[in-house]
Amino acid sequence: MPLYTTQKLKIYNSLSGEKETFVPIHEGSIGMYVCGPTVYSNVHLGNVRTFMSFDIIFRYLLHLGYKVRYVRNITDVGHIVDDAEDGEDKIAKKARLEQLEPMEVVQRYTVDFHEILKAFNFLPPSIEPTATGHLIEQIEIIKTIIDKGIGYEANGSVYFDVVKFNETNHYGRLSGRNIEDMLANTRDLDGQTDKRNPQDFALWKKAEPQHIMRWPSPWSEGFPGWHLECTAMSTKYLGNHFDIHGGGMDLKFPHHECEIAQNEACTGQTPVNYWMHANMLTLNGKKMAKSTGNNILPREILTGENSILSKAFPASVARFFMLQAHYRSILDFSDDAIVAAEKGYKRLMEALATLKQISASPSSTLDIAIWKQSCYDAMNDDFNSPILIAQLFEGVRFINLLNDGKETLNAVDLENLASTMNAFVFDVLGLEDEKIADGSNDKLEAVVNMLIGMRNQARADKNFTLSDQIRDQLIVYGIQLKDGKEGTTFSV
Repeated sequence: MPLYTTQKLKIYNSLSGEKETFVPIHEGSIGMYVCGPTVYSNVHLGNVRTFMSFDIIFRYLLHLGYKVRYVRNITDVGHIVDDAEDGEDKIAKKARLEQLEPMEVVQRYTVDFHEILKAFNFLPPSIEPTATGHLIEQIEIIKTIIDKGIGYEANGSVYFDVVKFNETNHYGRLSGRNIEDMLANTRDLDGQTDKRNPQDFALWKKAEPQHIMRWPSPWSEGFPGWHLECTAMSTKYLGNHFDIHGGGMDLKFPHHECEIAQNEACTGQTPVNYWMHANMLTLNGKKMAKSTGNNILPREILTGENSILSKAFPASVARFFMLQAHYRSILDFSDDAIVAAEKGYKRLMEALATLKQISASPSSTLDIAIWKQSCYDAMNDDFNSPILIAQLFEGVRFINLLNDGKETLNAVDLENLASTMNAFVFDVLGLEDEKIADGSNDKLEAVVNMLIGMRNQARADKNFTLSDQIRDQLIVYGIQLKDGKEGTTFSV
C-alpha cells in the first residue's frame, strides 16, 4: 500500500492563501510544472534555492509513492521581459557582449545550470522542454486567443486584451489585485499606442531590425511573449488541468497571473489546482546583486574562491543550510550561518555512522513509531523541512542514548529507526555523506611531507626499493608525488 494512502499532505496554495489538503486530479499520479531558468548567465544562488525547494517537493511526493511527471522548462528564447515596446533581450545582449551566437550563450549556460544542479544532488525533472522547441504550440495558442476575441494584432505584434478577459474572468486573482486599481495606478506612456490598455501583455512581438532571435509567424517575423512558453509547455505535457505549478515568489505577478489568463482564455477552465511559490534568498541581510558586490555564485561556495565566505563548503552542507528554512520563508545566507550548518550536518552524518555500529537488544525503551510519524507530520505540513530536521536531530539524540547504553531498541525498532533516518536524510532531503576535512588538510600535508623526507633520504642512501615503496603506497591512497627541480610536491 503506497504511503500516500496513510499520510495526509497539506499544501499552501497561493491561489487561496491557505493550506489545503492535497487531492491529486488522478489518484496516485501528479503533474507538476516549475518555471525554469532563462539561460543567459551562470545560475545564481537564489535560483538554486528555488529549484531546491521543488526538488524536495518532488522527492517527497516520490517517497510517498506517487507517480510524478515533473516538467521544468529551459527559457532559451530572447524575451523583453517587461513587455515594453523596445529594449534588448537578455540572451541577445549577452551574445553581443561575448561575440557569440545566441544559441552558444544558451548552450554554455544550460550546461552550467545542469552541472550546478548535479553538484547539489538534484533529481532531474521528468521532462525538460525548451521554449524554442515549442514555437509551433505557442503560435497555435495565440491563434486560439485571437479567435476567442481576447487577443488582437497591432502592427505585427499580438497582445492579450486584459480588460476584455476580465469581463468574464478575474485577472489578478492569484496576486490579489483587481484590474480597476491596476488601470487607475498606471501612467499613460507615450509611444505605447499599439496596446488598447496599459495592462495588456504581449503574446507575439514583431522583431526590430537589431533583434537577433526571430521566427516567422502569421503576424510578423518576431518572437513569442514572455508568458506564453510556460502555457504551451505545461499544457502539452500535463494537460489543460494539472495538479501543481511552482516557481519563485517574484513570478507570481505578472508571469503566473498571465499564464492563468492565457490558459483560461484558451480552455475556459482554471489550469492549476495548487500554485506554489518559493521565497527569496538574501546575502548578509541584503538583496544579492552583482552591481554592489553583494553576490556569490553556487560554484564559488564549493571552491572557496570568493570574498564572502571563510572557506569552501561541500554542496551537501550548502544544501543542508538551505533546507533549515521553510521554502516560503526568506533565507539569509552568511558565513556564520553556513559554518553553523556545517556543524549540524557533521553531527547528523556522525550519528548515522554510529547507528551502523549499534546492536539490537531484546526490548525497546524508545517509541520509534511515534517519532517516525512526527517526521512525516513535518513534511505533510506543507513540506516543512526545518521541522523535519528538528525531528531528525531527535533521532540523533536517540542514537547517542543507544550508543551510551542508556536506551535500548529491539531488532524491529532498530531497523525502523535506521530506515527512517536514511530515507529522510538521503532520499527526501537529498543530502550526501561528504567527508569534511575540519583542519585535517594541514595534518595530511605534514604527514605526506614527512614521508617525502623519508623517501628523499632513502634515495640518497640508494635504497630505491624503499623509495619506490613509499611512492607506490601513497598512490594507493590517492596521493600522487611529482619530482621537479624545486623538489618533490604532491597532489590528492
